[in-house]
Amino acid sequence: MIKQGFDNDKYIKMQSEHIKERIEDFGGKLYLEFGGKLFDDYHASRVLPGFAPDSKIKMLINLKAEAEIVIVINASDIEKNKIRGDLGITYDQDVLRLIDAFRGFDLYVGGVVITLFAGQPSAVAFRKRLESLGIPVYYHYAIPGYPSDVKTIVSEEGLGTNDYIKTSRSLIIVTAPGPGSGKMATCLSQLYHENKRGIKAGYAKFETFPIWNLPLKHPVNLAYEAATADLNDVNMIDPYHLEAYGKTTVNYNRDVEIFPVLSAIFEKISGSCPYKSPTDMGVNMAGFCIYDNDNVCEASKSEIIRRYYAAACSKRKGLSEGSDTEKIEIIMNNAGIVANDRKVIPTALEKAAQTGEPACALELPDGRIITGKTTKLLGASSAMLLNALKALAGIDDEVHLISPDVIEPIRNLKVGHLNCHNPRLHTDEILIALSICALTDENANKALKQLDKLKDCEAHSTVILSPVDDGVMKKLGIFMTSEPAYQSKKLFHK
Repeated sequence: MIKQGFDNDKYIKMQSEHIKERIEDFGGKLYLEFGGKLFDDYHASRVLPGFAPDSKIKMLINLKAEAEIVIVINASDIEKNKIRGDLGITYDQDVLRLIDAFRGFDLYVGGVVITLFAGQPSAVAFRKRLESLGIPVYYHYAIPGYPSDVKTIVSEEGLGTNDYIKTSRSLIIVTAPGPGSGKMATCLSQLYHENKRGIKAGYAKFETFPIWNLPLKHPVNLAYEAATADLNDVNMIDPYHLEAYGKTTVNYNRDVEIFPVLSAIFEKISGSCPYKSPTDMGVNMAGFCIYDNDNVCEASKSEIIRRYYAAACSKRKGLSEGSDTEKIEIIMNNAGIVANDRKVIPTALEKAAQTGEPACALELPDGRIITGKTTKLLGASSAMLLNALKALAGIDDEVHLISPDVIEPIRNLKVGHLNCHNPRLHTDEILIALSICALTDENANKALKQLDKLKDCEAHSTVILSPVDDGVMKKLGIFMTSEPAYQSKKLFHK
């Protein structure tokens, strides 16, 4: 079981107070850039055990009367169908999910911005789809020389080419499906256009990572680098803060690079910049809410390893070139960890070596490690799942939770009628069968009641899981990784 190390209630209180102070500092209108995920910041909950994934949205609900949401998505991410790894959906699908989620909390969504637009057909189609749903859409474009050529950027040939986002409230929340979407550039563009129209507006940044008052090489900050390896983000000492205050703080390269642009825009608006450093821009109290640094470090190191395997599998699937894996290997070296530090990995590999077939391993909350092997009836992940439920329920390993007489008709249905080539049952099929058996079998009923205890358990597979099995593991809250290998040598993997 994950050991807690973060005070979520203290975080919500401190963060809310500082956001309100920043709103008052600017008066009329504030563009608040939200980094990370608003509803489901699972990365934060994994590296800061105790952090609630919906902490940010809880703070916004108190401000919903004055808040307006603007969602930003990069046109290139639409074009290449970029996937949100924790949810398994594309970024454009996530935009629709976010809109529904915001509306579910009675928060007003003012529009969607498609950034770095260069005529991508998928982006054009997405805009048409959104507009058909009554959602305003705006295009922002690549600016030559960004972010170093301040003169061009802060001009009609730069930010002036972007569509002006029509907003109606005092607090504008700028968010996105993931990093690299262009949230800060969108805020800067709006400050430029508001100034042209004689409207006073300010900017602040709500970014959880990197945590500015933790060391540069702290595992939490290294885990952030691993999570954004595909963006070439690098944590660094904020040179502007060091010069202004003589204090060492941590920021990341994109914020440091963009700071002169932000300063130039503020100088055009009011004659001076209210911030002396990128760190000043942020509203981030997370570092003050860590009460057990050892537990947080342990959780962050596990996350770095998980990111390594995710990158390696992405390379194997042909979704990346592999440089991400190399970057995370360097991060692992900096953190002083190796892949086998996750106990489930060597156990799964050993089981596979013994059986000559794919295998899985899962660590239970009490530290026991349960394995699953491939059989004629079950895939390794399905076997692991059943074995884990039996262990949690105190049921003897030899007991069949699901009778072969129940499994066989399902196999016949799959192969004989649904034209499936794999007769083994996936995890979703196993859980359905277990639910049916639980109606008449006491052991199956006891096992089914243990499902919630699998949340936050570490697990590893010696082969890449099918999308179905991977999705079930995510829904159960299991931290699953896989070796970058397929079960078969086929070129097409469904």
